[in-house]
Amino acid sequence: MKLHLHKSEQQYQINGVDSQAITINQQPYTQSLIISDDALTTDWFSGAWETLDAQALAAILAFKPEVVLLGSGDKQRFVHPKHLQAFQAAHIAVECMTTAAACRTFNILTAESRKVVAALLLEKHLTP
Repeated sequence: MKLHLHKSEQQYQINGVDSQAITINQQPYTQSLIISDDALTTDWFSGAWETLDAQALAAILAFKPEVVLLGSGDKQRFVHPKHLQAFQAAHIAVECMTTAAACRTFNILTAESRKVVAALLLEKHLTP
């Protein structure tokens, strides 16, 4: 099987993730963040998953995504449906998954040139 080097036009790529850091472009980040293929917000949210609300999620809308991936840490957690009304009104798909799964899915979707945004929480932020 031939393997070809894929050179991406993306400005931001996720290289790794664990419960303490998300590595983007070889730089580790130790806080929750929002990432798209061409933008990175590192001062997004610092609370526990249970305190994530519509106001915190509204920052994601500024990226004008088609798909939003919500990484909830080491365990899959879901956002209350009432907090997703703005996304539904804008016809934006929202998927909740572990942060590691969200990172993998982000890389796949951006490689397909999809307009995806990942809002990623680290496990250390999930305990009050």
